[in-house]
Amino acid sequence: MKTNVGGADKILRIVAGIALLAWAVFGGPVWAWIGIVPLATGLLGWCPAYTMLGMNTCPLSKK
Repeated sequence: MKTNVGGADKILRIVAGIALLAWAVFGGPVWAWIGIVPLATGLLGWCPAYTMLGMNTCPLSKK
């Protein structure tokens, strides 16, 4: 897996993921568990959707 998520994108994903998961844990709707996805992609630095779409926000891995 080549890194394709970087910078502000990574930070935004982590913050959004934590916020959604906290909402789910503290009585939010069931769909808030989707926060696992942005949290994981932010922490891993790789997004499968970006790979399929040919996108890359990581300046270190751009060609």
